[in-house]
Amino acid sequence: MSIRPWIIVEPPDSRGLRRVTIGGETVGSAWSPTELRKILGRLGYPENMDLDDPASVCWRGGDSRAWPDRAWRRRSTMLLMVAGLLVSMVFNAVIGWPDASGALTFAQRITGVLFVLSGVVLGIAAIASLDYWGRRHFKASGAVVIFGAIIVLATDGLLLLLWFEEREYTRYLLVYLPALCWSVWAISILVCKKSWKGMPQPKRFAAGVVATVLLTAVSLAYSTMYQPASAPMHFTLKAEFGKAWQDNRLPFLHVPLTLYMKNTGGIPVYIVNDIYTVRGRVAVYSLEEGDPAAEWRESVGRQGAREGEAELYVGQPNYTTVSSGRFYESGSSLDVGQEYALKRVFQLPRNVGYDVLSVALQISYMRKDRGRLDVEEFGFPHVSWNEHEGRYYCEPAICGEQLVYRGRVRHNNNLINVTRKPRYVTAVWSPGGRFISSISSVPYRFSGVGDYREERRELQRYGAARSRADSAISVAELLRSAGV
Repeated sequence: MSIRPWIIVEPPDSRGLRRVTIGGETVGSAWSPTELRKILGRLGYPENMDLDDPASVCWRGGDSRAWPDRAWRRRSTMLLMVAGLLVSMVFNAVIGWPDASGALTFAQRITGVLFVLSGVVLGIAAIASLDYWGRRHFKASGAVVIFGAIIVLATDGLLLLLWFEEREYTRYLLVYLPALCWSVWAISILVCKKSWKGMPQPKRFAAGVVATVLLTAVSLAYSTMYQPASAPMHFTLKAEFGKAWQDNRLPFLHVPLTLYMKNTGGIPVYIVNDIYTVRGRVAVYSLEEGDPAAEWRESVGRQGAREGEAELYVGQPNYTTVSSGRFYESGSSLDVGQEYALKRVFQLPRNVGYDVLSVALQISYMRKDRGRLDVEEFGFPHVSWNEHEGRYYCEPAICGEQLVYRGRVRHNNNLINVTRKPRYVTAVWSPGGRFISSISSVPYRFSGVGDYREERRELQRYGAARSRADSAISVAELLRSAGV
């Protein structure tokens, strides 16, 4: 009858880890003889005991010199896994938090929440990777790690696809492009090691992973590529002249002007630029029936623009700007159902030579569900005639006197922001009627040179558009209302 030793060291597993049992009970596992002595020391065995004594230790699958673990390789792999998961965790949280906390639409908030939750999962996967390349106390640690690597592959792959649409350099490219390569490396290693082994009900786990990836992809595609058209923009604009009255002390008429605006659509907006212009018309009248087309051609050539009027008994109309000003504060928002009215009074001489007064009210706006405007930066105007304004300065002889508003705009889907260069909203206003609004990534220039295709694309992307209201009244009616 042989006496079996109490200490049994099992054969090394695929990682080189050897399980240690005493009396049929597992007391630990060791990567090396040093770790084996530590385990035995905690159990009261002498530190200098002879590990090769067959009466004390039984070696299975190799003697005391069979320790195939390569600690440096295992620890290096573990550190790279943990580093990649932690970097991706922070990056996903940075992407998702602005949308989860501040997006206006439900789909965009869901996208942000998904990215934040994926960051939480990646944090858990980073902890699980320590266990998977360590003692593997948890059977599901390998499955959690490969799930985290799949999340990195899916999210960074989507970011790269979005980046290819414009192919613009951003600093975030230095994060998600290496992370995408890391995910391919990590998944290949984990697949080779069959890290899902030991996971209870692996088929259900695989089905859950596939379902999660599909639902996430559909949600991201919906919020990223779908431009909401179910809530179109509608504005009510009015510009009307009131009853004039004469000034007994001065030879002038006071003409009231009422300007009105209401957001009757379903989406709040930023008012990017606005202007109202009152013009007086002087025309040549004739009882002879001329050629309206000829009058129109002459009007177009004289005004230097592709517009003009054609009237049978009225020719050679000339317009003079009588009054011009701002209506609303640039960068301010107009919520759904919100209205704004402004009353102005301008003066006309009693013997004014105009026959018709016309007023035009124009606004340019941007949908708040598409972008977020830096109101503090945009609300500060730059004057073009001040040399200290730097790139906004332009000689008055060339540009006249203009106000320039410029501020950063961020898309409400943060996936767009991390795959594009910064975009800026620019508004130019002058009392002479200059009224320009644009969205572009190029620096501001007075020369007007820019990528007009990009500007049109960005205006559409951010839901920017214009609205206008016109009104006219005869000067004779004004004089009669004033009793002149």
